Amino acid sequence: MTRTLHLAKYQASGNDFLIVEALDAAAPAIDVPALCDRWFGVGADGVIVVGRGSAAEFSFALTNADGSPAEMSGNGMRCVGAWLRDTDRVAHGASFDVETPAGVKHVWLTLDGATVSMGQPNFTKAAIPMRGPAWETFQDQPFDAGDGRTMRATALSMGNPHLVLFTDEDPERYHVEHMGPALEHHELFPERTNVEFARIAEDGVIDVRVWERGVGETLACGTGACAVAVAANERGDAPVEVVVRFRGGPLHVERRTDGEVLLGGPVQHVFDAVVDLDELDA
Repeated sequence: MTRTLHLAKYQASGNDFLIVEALDAAAPAIDVPALCDRWFGVGADGVIVVGRGSAAEFSFALTNADGSPAEMSGNGMRCVGAWLRDTDRVAHGASFDVETPAGVKHVWLTLDGATVSMGQPNFTKAAIPMRGPAWETFQDQPFDAGDGRTMRATALSMGNPHLVLFTDEDPERYHVEHMGPALEHHELFPERTNVEFARIAEDGVIDVRVWERGVGETLACGTGACAVAVAANERGDAPVEVVVRFRGGPLHVERRTDGEVLLGGPVQHVFDAVVDLDELDA
C-alpha cells in the first residue's frame, strides 16, 4: 500500500515551510532532510507539524531542513496562521494561541499575512545558551567573526539562540556561506546558534543576511529579525519599531513597552502537494 503525505507549502519573505496536518491523527514518519531537499525533494527550510496542544488549541513542531528540531520560528508561525485561515480552521481576521516548545505564542491574522507575539528577549548566557557565567550577558562586545574581521556583537535568545553581528559594510560583501557554518558551531554556543550579519542603512531600515542553525543561509528569518531589531534598539541604533530587510523581503518588528516583541509581514501560499513517502525514502 502506498504511503502518502498531504502537505502545504507557504513562504514568508522567502522563508519557506512545508506544513503537515496532525490535528486528528499523528503525522507519519517523515524523512525531513529528503523532503526539504531542493533538488531531489519538495524543497523548504523546514517541516512544521500542526497538531492539538495541551496549553492552546493548536501545537507547532518544527524540524529544520537538516532534521534537527527547532524551538521556534516566527515566520513559520505566521505561515501556520495563514494555513489555519486558508483551511477554514480559524476565521479571517481571527487571533488565537499556538503552543510551541518555546511557550505559547499569540497570532493575529492580517489582510496580507500574520503577526506573532514572539515573547520577550533574554540576554543571559544561561538562556541563550552561551558558555560563561549564567547571569552574564554578551551585548555590543567585540567578536572575532572569522575571515579576518572583528565585529561588534550581541547574543540573545528569542526562544532560540542568536548571534547578531553589526557591520558598517553591506552584508552582501560577506562570504556568509563560509563564515556561517563556523559561527553556527562556535565553541561558545553549546547548542549552536543562528547568525545575523546586520547593517543600519541610511533609510533607517536594517539590512540583514542570516545563517540559520540547521538550515544554512535563508532568504529571511523571523526570530532573526526580532533578534536584530532588539539588539539594535539596545545599542541605540534603532527605534522600538523598525523594518528588517532580508534578501527575501522586509519584516516589521515592534518592541513594546512591556518588553514583548511583535513580528509582522506578508505570507503567501505556494502550493499543496501529495508526496509518495515510499518514493521519497527510496
